Amino acid sequence: RERERERERERERRRRELKMGDEEVTREAVMTNRGGGDGLSHLLMTIFLYNFSTFMVIPAITDVTMSALCPGQDQCSLAIYLTGFQLAMIGAGTLVMMPLIGNLSDLYGRKALLAVPMALTILPVGILAYKRTTSFFYAYYLLKTLTSMLCEGSVHCIAHAYVADKVGERKRASVFGVLSGISSCAFVCGNLSTRFLSTPSTFRVSAAMAVLAALYMKIFLPESIKEGNLSLHTRLIQHHDDDSQLNRVSSRIKHLFKGLPSPSDMISLLKTSSAFSQVALVAFFANLGDVGLSTALMYYLKARFHFSKDQFADLMVIAGVAGTASQLLIMPLLVPAVGEERLLSVGLFFSCAHMFLYSIAWSSSVPYVAAMFSILIVFAHPCLRSIASKQVGPSEQGKAQGCISGVCSFANVISPLIFTPLTALFLSEGAPFSFPGFSITCLAFVVMAAFVQSLLIHAPPSMLGCSTRKWSLLA
Repeated sequence: RERERERERERERRRRELKMGDEEVTREAVMTNRGGGDGLSHLLMTIFLYNFSTFMVIPAITDVTMSALCPGQDQCSLAIYLTGFQLAMIGAGTLVMMPLIGNLSDLYGRKALLAVPMALTILPVGILAYKRTTSFFYAYYLLKTLTSMLCEGSVHCIAHAYVADKVGERKRASVFGVLSGISSCAFVCGNLSTRFLSTPSTFRVSAAMAVLAALYMKIFLPESIKEGNLSLHTRLIQHHDDDSQLNRVSSRIKHLFKGLPSPSDMISLLKTSSAFSQVALVAFFANLGDVGLSTALMYYLKARFHFSKDQFADLMVIAGVAGTASQLLIMPLLVPAVGEERLLSVGLFFSCAHMFLYSIAWSSSVPYVAAMFSILIVFAHPCLRSIASKQVGPSEQGKAQGCISGVCSFANVISPLIFTPLTALFLSEGAPFSFPGFSITCLAFVVMAAFVQSLLIHAPPSMLGCSTRKWSLLA
């Protein structure tokens, strides 16, 4: 009953917003976007440092895992199964945590929630920076699983909500593209650094950059939600608080538990518009394919073509350079001309095509060609997030991004459970038939389902109607 009353209050607040005069909407737009450029520049720098630290260990972790579990071998079923189990556990954790973090960032601010995952990221990589023996690897594996269950993907979820706070709807897809472009740039720089560093130095530099990212965020990043613009729930709690310190503490604890969304809340949000539910379905299938590919690809390339850290780094640099150039230079020009829905479909189509190409690779040069498809693949994610952000009001951006991240996390649970055994089977000597890339072919068909669904998306006008469009022009 209490949730129903809160929803009714929220609906009433939206009706009042729709009746606001144009002058008041314009004045709010000026107040919301004042200083937005500084906040966004610091956010982009924070995301760059964080992703640099995260991405630079990816080319090295496969060799470290194989050396710790199966020394001297190019194929190791134990490593594949452990990686799949880790991804499934992380997906189960983030399935609960992403909607919660999104809700709490609406209530208590983006910066406060951003500090937690950025601090926890330092711990696992610090272990491998110290030593990489089998016992230390298992300690890393356990700590990485636990910390990622709590905060995997939350930095990007909150970053998208931060951008939605600062940028009007018309420019939002382009800025989401810039945010993804900065992540791709960090991906390139991190992998390029790994190419020229030894394995011990890679993990030490990664740990140092993770510390630097957390410090930079704490010192320079401003909060995007002004105190007067916090969600309706927070204002109601503050209004009814008694002067007693005990009552204030009790109210805050009670309000914190209200931040955990129930399944009915998630379903209600998915029903806000048909476009939002379609975006969630596309996100599920696309992430199902992406997570499966990340689980299988490196072990497939190592078994098929004997790739190592340096070849993985080269491959990722090619993909990163193509993606960065596309997101920073091409996407801002195409979004106004083509539209987000069409760009989403283009990205998913080429994602499907590059998976097919990986699966039938006949020489070691084919994966490098497939990696260049990233120039079009990178359109999908920012367009998907932008379409979702336009289906809810300004006080629910964190909730909406958390919901989409929660759907992706559900895919993170299912994908390793299905495709890890399939990958291990077809890379082993006991495969039913000789087709090492069979699991990647199956993943391509999954992404094809996301592509077909994306063709059905027809986003309606945003929640705030014509007044919001004027706000977007001012932004």
